[in-house]
Amino acid sequence: MTQTIAPRVRALVLLLLAAACALLAGAGPASAHAAVTGSDPGQGAVVDKAPARISLTFSEQVALSDDSLRVLDPEGKRVDTAKPANVSGTTYAVPLHSGLPDGTYTVAYQVVSADSHPVAGAYTFSIGAPSKTSVSVSGQSTDDGVVGWLYGFGRYVSYAGFLVMAGGAAFVLACWQRGSGVRPVQRYVVSGWVALTAATLALLLLRGSFTGSGKVADVFDLSLLGQVLQTKTGAALVSRLLLLAAAALFIAVLFGAYDKREDAREKRDLTFGLSIGGVVVAAGLAASWAMSEHASVGLQAGIAMPVDVLHLLAVAAWLGGLGALLVALYRAPAETPVDAAAVRRFSQVAFGSVLVLIATGTYQSWRQLGSWSAFTDTRYGQLLLAKIALVVVLVGIAWISRRWTGRLTETSPVAVSAVREKERVGARTDDTGAVEPAATGHAAGSTDAVDEADPVGEGQGDDERDRGLDTDEPSGSEPTATEPTDTKPAGTEPAGSERAAQLARQRAARDAARRKRIRDADPNRFGLRRSVLTEAGVAVVLLAVTTVLTQTEPGRTEQEAKAATSSSASASADTGASGALTLNMPFDTGGEDGKGIVTIDLDPARVGDNEMHVYVERPNGRAFDIPEVKVDFTLKAKDIGPLPVVPDHLATGHWSANGVQIPMAGDWKVDVTVRTSDIDEVTVSKNAQIG
Repeated sequence: MTQTIAPRVRALVLLLLAAACALLAGAGPASAHAAVTGSDPGQGAVVDKAPARISLTFSEQVALSDDSLRVLDPEGKRVDTAKPANVSGTTYAVPLHSGLPDGTYTVAYQVVSADSHPVAGAYTFSIGAPSKTSVSVSGQSTDDGVVGWLYGFGRYVSYAGFLVMAGGAAFVLACWQRGSGVRPVQRYVVSGWVALTAATLALLLLRGSFTGSGKVADVFDLSLLGQVLQTKTGAALVSRLLLLAAAALFIAVLFGAYDKREDAREKRDLTFGLSIGGVVVAAGLAASWAMSEHASVGLQAGIAMPVDVLHLLAVAAWLGGLGALLVALYRAPAETPVDAAAVRRFSQVAFGSVLVLIATGTYQSWRQLGSWSAFTDTRYGQLLLAKIALVVVLVGIAWISRRWTGRLTETSPVAVSAVREKERVGARTDDTGAVEPAATGHAAGSTDAVDEADPVGEGQGDDERDRGLDTDEPSGSEPTATEPTDTKPAGTEPAGSERAAQLARQRAARDAARRKRIRDADPNRFGLRRSVLTEAGVAVVLLAVTTVLTQTEPGRTEQEAKAATSSSASASADTGASGALTLNMPFDTGGEDGKGIVTIDLDPARVGDNEMHVYVERPNGRAFDIPEVKVDFTLKAKDIGPLPVVPDHLATGHWSANGVQIPMAGDWKVDVTVRTSDIDEVTVSKNAQIG
């Protein structure tokens, strides 16, 4: 039966892997996790005079390199004069040559967001009047080429390797300790370690090119590797490699000294020690993702990172353990089959993991989406819905597996009869492998019992009997006393002779084949194998969706970036009949109570003295106080400013300043610095026509 099922198993696994790869291939480049929320000059703007510098404002802080901001003239020549620098908050600028001629200029940017993902793009503005340009705005992203594909595939392999290694080891320690001596299970866990180690090394080499030029030739550039090691992502990858060295020691003990322990007390103590050490190493490996990706930035990062670690550990215990169970059900030798108690313990572990996933996943969804509309209006939300649907399907299949597990505990009477018949036959087999004449009939009876216990009707027993001993895998049928191999009396072969060794191997192979056929004939075990295989297939696709999800811009960030871009593209101020100016600017310092809206009222918004009022409100419209708020006015066209204004606190969420001097009419940039705690501060900006 196993030989008949194996091609189907391989075909199903290959199909599921192909579906996962297709999903990854269709995911496209990683979406920007830090969005451009403003620029000066703005996209498509036509200015009368050449600006002294170009500035970009992002939704979060980004990391810069020497070529992160490039400004190109209509001929494609660079006109920026120095390295880009942070000028305030999340605004970055690069100076330009003076006296630039009229024409259309291209601003290309390529930075790395705080959650380690590259952000690239370009836009144009014009001096005097638009003109033709030889610079192509499209194709600026470097993460959609060969290097980007390899990096995305490496991330998928690293996640899969961690799940296999951590989940497989947890399955052995918590559910099936006899599995520490089963070679297929050992290979399963070790393959996870090898995959994670290889993928981590590859990501470390690819990182410099992935966030830089995107060229394959730069993968082995040692100077880029040195720069990567100084970044947060580089530190996380190096930490992961160090923890993998500790994981290698853990695996060596688990499949070495632990398997050889025979004293029950010593084995219990070693189980406890390995469990503690394994949890620490696995948590450290999970933290290497949490410290460098979505969880490390944005809202409630201090809570989000440990929640992310718990989420990843729960996924490993469930899906990685599921893979180990699948290997045990299909590849474990007949001498050490996985028993119903082990399957039942894994069912309990999986149920606990699902509860943890529900709790942590709910928090992560709220943190990354922020609103119900983000489920359908953002790519992140759509992928999250797909992930939730797959989890529901997986839980449903797991419930079916749980039913098969319950049935497996009740041994089939037919299977028991077959086992007893096998034992009687084995008792009549002498040391040379010959069967007594009286035992021949019992051997046939044993075969008939096994065929009776074969509910799937694959006909494998008949095929094996037809093949006899001429096949590579001996059948369970016994040779008769008239066969040439058994005509010699016992003891006639010289001790240690080649003939005796051959007979011993044949006898052992026959016994193993018989035990395996009897084991596989259990209909409950067969049903459990099919349901677990289906679970594993859905888990492969689920892992692919999760990997794409980690590379996609969170829905909350995407919606806020769209709102900020829409606001900056619209009229920067609403001017009434009195000439008063009102600016509304959302802010998020990332700390506790760090999100809100700051409103600037400037009256009469003309040259000379003005009265300014500052209001700070929560997103729900309620006023609240913060430790400090400052305002700066800058007229870049005339190189005036920044002119600082520190308003006085009047009431809850209300500050005021009189005599605010605006020396000249023009397009003024208003920067508002908001500090919500001793360390949480952000600067938001808007341009407004004053005077």
